[in-house]
Amino acid sequence: MNKNYQANYDRLKLIEEMENEFNNKNTEFFNKLAFHHDPVIRTRSICIIAEIGGNEAVNTISRVLKEDVDELVRHEAAFSLGQLGFNSGIKALTDAVKNDSSLFVRHEAAVALGVIGSEDAREILITALNDPSDEVKKSAIVALANLDYILKSKKINKFTRMTGG
Repeated sequence: MNKNYQANYDRLKLIEEMENEFNNKNTEFFNKLAFHHDPVIRTRSICIIAEIGGNEAVNTISRVLKEDVDELVRHEAAFSLGQLGFNSGIKALTDAVKNDSSLFVRHEAAVALGVIGSEDAREILITALNDPSDEVKKSAIVALANLDYILKSKKINKFTRMTGG
């Protein structure tokens, strides 16, 4: 059997297993897969952990955001932290905005901070206005606009989560 075919077959078998474990809400299974050798499996696992893990998912997703070698996986981790909306994700997102080598990840981390909508993110978003990447700067502007709206309206809701970045 061709090596690429075997790898794809193995991936599809694992995704099938992932669907069953998703239905069982097996967070332990997905926490392990978040560090699997296959970036496709890691990316899918992050999405699932965010869906079923609640606030406890923040630790695993934050670790992936900091440690994963693949920028797409880190990007998905930043996105997922924003979607979760927990203030406990701010530290990891702040670190990513400041230190990630990928503008793709820095952009998504800035957006995610806007989606979370906490004033705790304002300082790093202001700092991100000086990022060398225009994409990151623009993301910080959008995120700051959401923080301004939340401050003025005194509410965080579905609207502010959807328009935060």
